Formats: sequence, C-alpha cells, structure tokens
Amino acid sequence: MRPIAIFRYSPSEGPGYFADYLAAHGRPSRILRIDQGEGVPDDPRAFAGLVLMGGPMSVNDDLPWIPGTLALIRRAVDAGVPCLGHCLGGQLMSKALGGAVTRNPVKEIGWGTVRVADGPEAQRWFGDVREFLSFHWHGETFTIPRGAARILGSPYCTNQAFALGKHLGLQCHVEMTPALIRAWYADSGEEVRRHAGPSVQTPEQAEEWLEERVRDLNAVAARLYDRWLEGADA
Repeated sequence: MRPIAIFRYSPSEGPGYFADYLAAHGRPSRILRIDQGEGVPDDPRAFAGLVLMGGPMSVNDDLPWIPGTLALIRRAVDAGVPCLGHCLGGQLMSKALGGAVTRNPVKEIGWGTVRVADGPEAQRWFGDVREFLSFHWHGETFTIPRGAARILGSPYCTNQAFALGKHLGLQCHVEMTPALIRAWYADSGEEVRRHAGPSVQTPEQAEEWLEERVRDLNAVAARLYDRWLEGADA
C-alpha cells in the first residue's frame, strides 16, 4: 500500500488529528519535513495522496521549496492523486491551480463558526452538517480556483474551503488537537493577546471547553477525511 505523504512546513504544525485518523484506519504515512530541508519529491504517483499542513509563511514568499510544491500539486491533480490542504496547504493548492492568495480583511485566530455552502458539492463532503465550530489561525485568504466549488465560509473569511473532484483545500484547521492548540498559543499567545478582538481569541478564550470543542471538530474532520480517502482508494 502506497503511503500518504504529509508535508510539514513548521515543527509545531504537524498532522495532529489527521495522524491519529490514519493510524486508526491502518493507513501508512510518511512525513516530509520541509522545515528541516527535506526535498520536495518529483512524482506524486509514489504516494496514495498528498496532505499539506500549515505554516507561518506566505505562499507568496520567495522560499526555495514553494515552486516545486506548486508544480507537484499540479502534477498530482493531473495524475489523479488526491490533495488535501490545511490552511497554508489550502493556499498552496489554490495558487498551484490558478488562484490567488492575498491578505484577509482581518486576522482570524481561535474558535469560530464556519457555514457549509449550499449545493451538491458541499453536501457531498459535509453530508447533513450545515455549520460547525472550527479552529482558525491565518491572516491571508485564497480565491477559489477555476473549476472548483466553494464549500465553506465564515463571517471573517468568505472562502474557508474549496473542492475540486477528489481534492480538498481548507483555510480553517480541522486537524487540531488540544496539544496543538496549546503549543501554538505558547509560541504566540502574548502577541495574539495584544490583537484580541472579534476575530482573534486570547489563549484563555480558546481554552474554554477545549476538550469538547476539539472532540466535535474531530468528528467533522473524520467525515471529511473519510470522503478524501475514497479518492485515494479510487
């Protein structure tokens, strides 16, 4: 069975719940530590799917691994190898497929409601889920690539997810665990506190009902990952 490639761009932004999900389903995976200088592979067909995680950089930065990653995503789409992007990963997918990544009107950090769009494509991914509480940590946003469908949005960011056949790009973070959330705030909590407001939560606000919120989010993530794995197995 070919492994699923997980691209890590920051030591603190690993696969989180996605790794737990794969282990529970007996699916092999390989973490490519781009943050440690590991190279971007050339052939996506060596993997059952490509999963791109988050990171503090912008896809518009002049970083040596970005052009190769964009080219790999395009090759994967052409070859029918499913791609799944989380936050930065979704932005990389959008840019690779002809979209644009620009500054969001506001920073969105912490817990916030996202709403599932109307239409058959959104229903195919989310089923009867109409809205849920997701975790956010971003200051940029992507446009929806040509041919893709917008399937999720929030009051502070119109484009929270898009689907293109078996490929899924997310702006929000559905892969969170309590440990990941605490680690991110430990790294940047004081800076976040200075910018707290309607779209930015303090560490204390994010900690409220943390275990219950993460458990509910993991249930939605599992639904999305189930659908995505169907594309990997097709």
